[in-house]
Amino acid sequence: MKVYEEARITSDLLSSSIGISPVMVRRLMGNLRQAGLVQTTQGTAQPRLARDLQKITLYDVYLAVEESDGPHPLFNVNPDTNPQCKVGGHIQPILAEVYQEAQAAAMIRFNNVTVADIVDQINLKLHQEKLQD
Repeated sequence: MKVYEEARITSDLLSSSIGISPVMVRRLMGNLRQAGLVQTTQGTAQPRLARDLQKITLYDVYLAVEESDGPHPLFNVNPDTNPQCKVGGHIQPILAEVYQEAQAAAMIRFNNVTVADIVDQINLKLHQEKLQD
């Protein structure tokens, strides 16, 4: 939204950018609104961030979007491995521990990256592309 500050930000525009249906975009926007991250007015295409970019972390966004209906692991262990197999019979708890550690590290990283950081990186890439043209 911050990158497209002057544009009409419709669900069609967002869906074409991120590659999902407009219906899913509206659902995600609802989750972000419920989490207090965006403000929307029905019938307008002008969503606004509810807080400063520097005060919204990727962790905030993750919680709003991925865990709006309860906690979900980032990684899933295949529950259908063969318990009679030397590997399949032991891999689930081993991978579960590795995945839990990876998720904990990811959440720490998400909590240290703000939306402002992401917008700055996008603007830098756009500026670099403009210089190359």
